[in-house]
Amino acid sequence: MKRVRIISRLVALMVVTLVGAGACAFDPQAGGGGGGGAAPAGAAEQATGASGTSGPDQRGRPTPAAPTPTRSATPKPTPKPTRSTPAPATSTAAPAAGCPQGEHQRAVETYLARLGGFGSVTVDGRQSAADCAAIKKFQRRYGIRPVEGRAGPTTHDVAQRLATTETARCKAGTGTTFCVDLTRQTVWALRGSKVIMAPTVTRTGMSGYRTPAGTYTVNYRNPKEWSDPYEVWLPYWQHFTQGMGFHETTTYLHEKSIGSHGCVNLLHVDAVRMWELGKVGTRVVLIGRRPGT
Repeated sequence: MKRVRIISRLVALMVVTLVGAGACAFDPQAGGGGGGGAAPAGAAEQATGASGTSGPDQRGRPTPAAPTPTRSATPKPTPKPTRSTPAPATSTAAPAAGCPQGEHQRAVETYLARLGGFGSVTVDGRQSAADCAAIKKFQRRYGIRPVEGRAGPTTHDVAQRLATTETARCKAGTGTTFCVDLTRQTVWALRGSKVIMAPTVTRTGMSGYRTPAGTYTVNYRNPKEWSDPYEVWLPYWQHFTQGMGFHETTTYLHEKSIGSHGCVNLLHVDAVRMWELGKVGTRVVLIGRRPGT
């Protein structure tokens, strides 16, 4: 009997020892079992699974899932709240990207504002996107090259001549009258006292071939006249005196070092418009004198 009791006690002691070892190995929340500290990442993922909790401990209660350790040991600082800064107000005169400012910026702005019809311009001497667009539109209309929105000498000259043309100086008749300001090198059309074609640019006779001031009448028209002495076509030809007439120019109109042999040179769009307005018998009035002739 004594031997049986001793064997029974030894067996009970072995069972208690084995059960205690198993509890330390599989409980990630245990404080002193195994190597101490946090459980390996692999062990935590296996115990947690997809449910978010680990398996039951020895008391049958679910234990919280072990957090997955991150690679960085240093916790990221919580960002401090900042006050939102309102966006700056957009200027109505936004600078024009890639649009150069010319030496006559303010003057051109002034003349374009006076003429109207080319878009919004701000008379402040500073280039803006709106100013650039208006100047480009003006340059395209009057055949100024290059069309880049820069208020250079040619753009300034043309704008000044057009803006200062006094249409009332032309003594018109009761019908259609073609008017030419030889001093400003501009041309327009009236019907009675009403302007039916606004002033536009022209180029008349150069030195030695001065276009004379006076009152004349269109006495011959041809949509495409051949110039016998100069061997060149003259589109939308409307003759009024001494071999001189209105026609579309065949060269760059704004080249002032040259001129016509007495004719009134026009841009294509203006030659077409005057052809539509004119007829044999249309009154022609030329005033002033081209500088240098």
